[in-house]
Amino acid sequence: MRQTATALSPAAPAVDLDAYCARIGYDGPREPTLAVLRAITGRHPDAIPFENLDVLLGRGISIDPAAIDAKLIGAGRGGYCYEQNGLLKRALSAFGFQVEGLMARVLWMAPAGAPARPRSHMVLGVEIPEAPGGETWLADAGFGGCVLTAPLRLFSDEVQDSPNGPFRIVDAAHGGVAERQVQANLSGTWAPLYQVAKGAWADVDYEQVNFYTYTHPSSHFTFSMTVGRTTPTARYALKNNRLTHRDATGALVEQRDLSVDELEATLRDVIGLPVEADWRPVLDKVVAWGTPT
Repeated sequence: MRQTATALSPAAPAVDLDAYCARIGYDGPREPTLAVLRAITGRHPDAIPFENLDVLLGRGISIDPAAIDAKLIGAGRGGYCYEQNGLLKRALSAFGFQVEGLMARVLWMAPAGAPARPRSHMVLGVEIPEAPGGETWLADAGFGGCVLTAPLRLFSDEVQDSPNGPFRIVDAAHGGVAERQVQANLSGTWAPLYQVAKGAWADVDYEQVNFYTYTHPSSHFTFSMTVGRTTPTARYALKNNRLTHRDATGALVEQRDLSVDELEATLRDVIGLPVEADWRPVLDKVVAWGTPT
């Protein structure tokens, strides 16, 4: 199932690596080592929050590299998986890693017996040049309040520690096709996040699924607010106006519903977003929606 980069893979568009490193607060070595990969994947989710505010504001989501860089780096905003992992893919490539875009089927919070969801979540397969065995590492900076804060061995069945709790990846399948299921340990329970499918995706392949994600009425991003930030000591997740705060082990610290003023303050002071005045009508609507069941 492991896929390797080939000479036919197009070069990733350039990224201003100085600006990216400043955005995530990284000033260490710029070389493709496991230590650097761990440092980058730990800092990115702390500095660049997950959020879908632009969808609710009717602005649409461009995954053109220049648009992503202007938003996530220049404007201090966050984004969802195609933006987050699109940026991370180009940054890691600039460090010298071999990186491929992959696609995953989201299982997070799906009720038992629910129909399978289509593949809709971008993740990354990363290889470290010169590393023995050509091992593939899973990196993902775009999974909301349960984002990875460390790379995981994609083809290891062992429990793998991260700064924000243990994960494991196990064999799974859908329609007879082999996949790898990523699970997080939440307060002693293994919760499935998503199943990673084999086969690399070209950057252009994400255009249609991105358009679906921010326009289709069945996409939850079009009718609910999803925001997350993960620091070295905590995970913060907003689903509409419900704030969930977990500690670094995944244990629940607090969960409560916020007023409009509290929601605005949380977006600014806890999540770290540059709240704009024209967000207020959307936040009013979000509080009126309440927390989805």
